[in-house]
Amino acid sequence: MTRLKADLSLLLAALIWGTAFVAQKYANDSMPPILFVGCRFIISALLVAPLALYETRKLAQPLSRRDWSYGAQIGLCLFASVAGQQIGMVTTTATNAGFLTALYVVLVPVVAWLMHRHAPSLTVVGACAVSLAGAWMLAGKSSLTGWNHGDLLVVFSDIFFALQIILVARFLRKGERPFLLSFLQYLVSGVIGIVVGALVEPVEISGILAAGPAILYAGLLSGGVAFTLQIIAQRHTPAAEAAIIMSLESVFAAIAGAVMLGDRLQTNGIIGCVLILAGVVLVQLVPSEKG
Repeated sequence: MTRLKADLSLLLAALIWGTAFVAQKYANDSMPPILFVGCRFIISALLVAPLALYETRKLAQPLSRRDWSYGAQIGLCLFASVAGQQIGMVTTTATNAGFLTALYVVLVPVVAWLMHRHAPSLTVVGACAVSLAGAWMLAGKSSLTGWNHGDLLVVFSDIFFALQIILVARFLRKGERPFLLSFLQYLVSGVIGIVVGALVEPVEISGILAAGPAILYAGLLSGGVAFTLQIIAQRHTPAAEAAIIMSLESVFAAIAGAVMLGDRLQTNGIIGCVLILAGVVLVQLVPSEKG
């Protein structure tokens, strides 16, 4: 896969994730958030399972204990990030959630530097700054005041999503099994979500059925397709650059929120969308860095 195809795959993933914020918001009206996370990722695991099985049979070399450990860690990070985001969306808007989720664009190069001692280039740092400024304007935030606990939970979830992106990159440097990794992270996230949700949240079959369309959209597209695209594309795009491209999900979330939920997209929001797009274009203008 060329770098262009990888980046376009990340762009498609961002589009799916951005529109999925609407589905996630609808789901919270019918069922508890952690159980929703469990249900969506069990569906994602079932979707990817045949591809993971084919990949496993095709590649004879078994995974090491370290690889299995990475798979479990990535699944835990995915669950923590999506569960925090989903719980936060009980009290915040789809537009705000899209903006706050995009903060991982700054966290990824920082985490990568702390873990690998590989400092990002000035171009990547500049693109991160431009994208962050755009996300800030997109959400119409002029200060840190007035944020509720839902907003803070979404910010907290960014830490785990940044870790997930870095760990995916590390796993893919060791092996060639993107579908198996997708299956493992979905299975771990789904099982944790189902178990924790059943223990701490009220379980009503009627609520799960009412949220069925949202579960299917998030499970099949946001999970089964978008997160798998992320893993495949990250074999060819460095983590920091991937995060910048994926930050476009905040733009798609704002557009979807405006069209489907009535969230307002003011002039500042439009400027913010342009800035985020500028950050994505900026990182495309320089040769790809390894790391």
